[in-house]
Amino acid sequence: MKPRLALIAGPTASGKSALALALAERHRGTVINADASQVYADLRILSARPSLEEEARAPHRLFGHVDGADTAYSAARWAAEATTTIDTVHAAGGLPILVGGTGLYLRTLIDGIAPVPEIDPAIRAEVRAASVADNHQRLATHDPAAAARLNAADTTRVARALEVVLSTGRPLADWQAERSGGIGDRVALTATILLPPRDWLMARCDARLEAMFDTGGGAEVAALLARHDVPADAPVRRAIGVPEIAGWLNGDFTRQGAFARAALATRQYAKRQYTWFRNQPPPEWPRRPETQTDDMTVDFETRLRL
Repeated sequence: MKPRLALIAGPTASGKSALALALAERHRGTVINADASQVYADLRILSARPSLEEEARAPHRLFGHVDGADTAYSAARWAAEATTTIDTVHAAGGLPILVGGTGLYLRTLIDGIAPVPEIDPAIRAEVRAASVADNHQRLATHDPAAAARLNAADTTRVARALEVVLSTGRPLADWQAERSGGIGDRVALTATILLPPRDWLMARCDARLEAMFDTGGGAEVAALLARHDVPADAPVRRAIGVPEIAGWLNGDFTRQGAFARAALATRQYAKRQYTWFRNQPPPEWPRRPETQTDDMTVDFETRLRL
């Protein structure tokens, strides 16, 4: 018998954390974060990390364990940490419960990582110094398939695809076809994807963002901006809500303007996640439209045979 692993995925504000906590409380579970923003210690409020009270109800791992000054944290590092954490929970007889909305993290953990060689530092510096428009134009020449597939305004992914093809002479997609090191073949994975009605999800995104603004989001960003050891291009500074609130604190626009910008960014992010989780994971992973945690918990217990 392979050890059991539960996975709860879906767009932001879809109810993943509540379902994971309910399952963990009932079955000696450990909730393991799979969200790229929730790894940062600096962003408890704006990343919607579980509260201290929720963390006290069941073990939580890989939440808030990365300092904002760390600019090298990656899906590969997360996958290595998640693998170790899952093995530790299994050794103790518990149930590891992955929960998050970062598809790249989940894919890297389950399917493995592409063996891309180290990027030439000179090429990386050249790419990172250029505008996303220039990089996308170059990518269209060197890797037209990637240029057509990626959002032309996606700074991070466009830069990554370009630096890989320039440094290695091979498209990133070729390297990704050679993935290795995933844990999918050694665990009994039971997954659920939460895809609630879009209107419900968007209303929930807006309400949660309002609560973030009202309960310390501004102070959280102010503390981050006061840190001189966090580079201006650090991933933590690009998290939704941070640049918008920073603009408000710097006087570039009002609180209302900051909220409107953050709300739009959140909705756009949720829509991208919704589309990804609807289409990309294996078709046998159930897509659940429910919004009631109790119903989904019972379904999960049945499929996990708990």
